[in-house]
Amino acid sequence: MTEEEINAALLALHAEERRFQKGQAILSAGAVTERMGLVLEGSVTIESSDLWGSRSILSHVGRGHFFAETYALLENEPMLVDVIANEDCRILFFRIGGIQRLLQSMEPWKSKLTGNLLMISARKNLLLSGRSFHTSPNTVRGRVMAYLNTVSVQERSREFDIPFDRQQLADYL
Repeated sequence: MTEEEINAALLALHAEERRFQKGQAILSAGAVTERMGLVLEGSVTIESSDLWGSRSILSHVGRGHFFAETYALLENEPMLVDVIANEDCRILFFRIGGIQRLLQSMEPWKSKLTGNLLMISARKNLLLSGRSFHTSPNTVRGRVMAYLNTVSVQERSREFDIPFDRQQLADYL
C-alpha cells in the first residue's frame, strides 16, 4: 500500500494506539470486539483459561503481527480467548467490524486491505495447524521435540530462540 492509501485506511478504520503493561489483559474471553490489534512493540499471548483456573497458551504474537482479526470480522461473536500483554507493549487497533459496509465503495486501498486480511487468515490457519502437530504426541518429550523441530524448520537453523519461558512453554504444550 502507498503512504496515501495507508493514511486513508488508518482514518477509515479508526486506528488507535494504546500501551499495555506486562500481564495486563488487552481483550478478554466473553467480550465482543470489532477491533483487531497490530503489535507495534513487545508481544502478547493468546490464552485460554478454564473454570478451574487452568491456563493454556494457544499462541505468541510478536512485533509486526496481528491478533483478534477473526473475532473483529465476525460481528457479535464472543471471544473464547484472552489476549494478555507478554511484556510491556504498544498495540495499534483497527476497527474492522462491519467491514462489508466499508467495502461497498472499492477504493484501491480497500482491495489491498481485503487481500492482506486473507493472507493473515491463511497464516493463522497454518499456525494453528502446526500447533496440532505440537500437541498430538503422547509424551511431554514428544511434544517438546515436535515444537522445537517446527521452530528449527521455520528458522532454517538448528540454533534459535523461542518466545516462551519454561512455564509458558508448558502452558502452550
